[in-house]
Amino acid sequence: MLAQNKMTVVRGELSMTETTMIHPTATIHPTSVLGRNVQVGPYCVLGPGSEIGDGTHLKNHVTIGMNTKMGRNNTVYPYASIGSDPQDLSWHGEDTHLVVGDRNVFRESVTVNRGTHKGDGFTRVGNGNLIMACAHIAHDCLLGDNIVMANNSLLAGHVIIEDRAILNGAAAVHQFTTIGKLSYVGGLTRIVQDVPPYMIVEGNPSKVRKVNIVGLQRNGIGQERITALKKVYRDLFRSRKPRAEVVAEFEQLEDLTPEVQELIDFLRRVDRGRHGRGRNV
Repeated sequence: MLAQNKMTVVRGELSMTETTMIHPTATIHPTSVLGRNVQVGPYCVLGPGSEIGDGTHLKNHVTIGMNTKMGRNNTVYPYASIGSDPQDLSWHGEDTHLVVGDRNVFRESVTVNRGTHKGDGFTRVGNGNLIMACAHIAHDCLLGDNIVMANNSLLAGHVIIEDRAILNGAAAVHQFTTIGKLSYVGGLTRIVQDVPPYMIVEGNPSKVRKVNIVGLQRNGIGQERITALKKVYRDLFRSRKPRAEVVAEFEQLEDLTPEVQELIDFLRRVDRGRHGRGRNV
């Protein structure tokens, strides 16, 4: 049973927190900081410099690594390891960090690594994300808001996932890849190039299949703007014209919808990178 009014550590000094509950078997480093209404379940371990925001619930057997800061109202399920050491041969114990926002759910056996100095030293996870069982977020990744990573989906280092993207089960993403806003990656898909926003990508090798119409509708995008994206999709991904030529043609047009403009800008960044990854410059 969780012990109410248990002694917690705030700024390195013991103090009483009326609504925080810590199981007697939990191990909490003296430099950890716990907010109000935090629940720490059986056999959880909190490392040095960790911060747990108000209303966060760590269920049993959760490990929070060093220098890991979590925001409010997160839920972490058993055997998850949040803020563990980066799995990178160049890391030799440098001081690096993980920052997690609010209202995220990390299901069973999820692993999230801290950053490395090959990036800026930080791995970052935004707000409202659902990270399902056995998913992995590697060092120096940057996740936006309201993302879904399904079971066993894997991110290599330095990956960016933009807001409201969905990765289905066992999708695997190459390092330095960007997954665009409101995109949909099919299950078992191997991603080695950037995934354009608003598109469905699946297969091995992966391929842009169509516009993510359902995702757009669920997020309040009107039919006129969806139709505009469908036209761009046909010109970019179904015609035989070189993509760079099609992008250049659209760049000359005025009054593009916000989604089409974002898609064109995204593809231009990809073209400036190497191997179809805009971050490889």
